[in-house]
Amino acid sequence: MVRRSPPSSSRAFKACKNCKYLVPIHETQCPNCGSTEFVEEWTGMIIILSPEKSRVAKALGITKPGRYALQLGPT
Repeated sequence: MVRRSPPSSSRAFKACKNCKYLVPIHETQCPNCGSTEFVEEWTGMIIILSPEKSRVAKALGITKPGRYALQLGPT
């Protein structure tokens, strides 16, 4: 019997190359910016609930609520 670990968050989501928004792996277009270019290797995740109130969102240039990758590419 072979045991497999559950997929990591980086395998369940891919990141938009344009805005770093995280979308499920099966999506073909970013709902945040409309881009169709994604990367499957990313690190760090931030969830923004209220971008208008968040200093972190302002520092990162995030204007819409959602889940974002902090860094794109291999770790």
